[in-house]
Amino acid sequence: MKLIVISAILGVAAAGFAPSGPAYQEQSARPQASLERHARILSLDSDVKEDSFRYNYETENGIKAEEQGREADGIESQGGFQYTGDDGQVYTISYAAGQGGFQPQGAHLPTAPPVPEEILKALAQNAADEAAGIIDDGQYKPDQHSGAGAGIAQQPFARAQASAGYRQPYKF
Repeated sequence: MKLIVISAILGVAAAGFAPSGPAYQEQSARPQASLERHARILSLDSDVKEDSFRYNYETENGIKAEEQGREADGIESQGGFQYTGDDGQVYTISYAAGQGGFQPQGAHLPTAPPVPEEILKALAQNAADEAAGIIDDGQYKPDQHSGAGAGIAQQPFARAQASAGYRQPYKF
């Protein structure tokens, strides 16, 4: 019995240290992998200054990139790149980055669906309420809910509790 337990522990330990060869082989079997592995740089131009930068490069496997940026309350930049995908198609991305975040554009990138009209109406109502000083912080405010009929819906519930044999009716 001890021999079986020890064999099982050694088997699990050996499996845990086995190299993950298939994952690497999958990655290297990609059509573009052989071109990417030893791609030479065909051109490179770079200009870095104290408050701005600019660069562009191209490699022999079809990768091209360019970017320029400047310091303006953080870094603002714009640029683009292109590469050949495993399907043989050339993918091109242009982008701007800065206060609004990273904003890529490309024909192959998915786009967000339109915002439903009900959501747009609710957002507009929220903005109008906030501008009028109406802010819902999630707290109960009895002065806002004490108008005519405020306790009417609660009374039948209290009577039902009292008639059901509870010692004390629930106070609202």
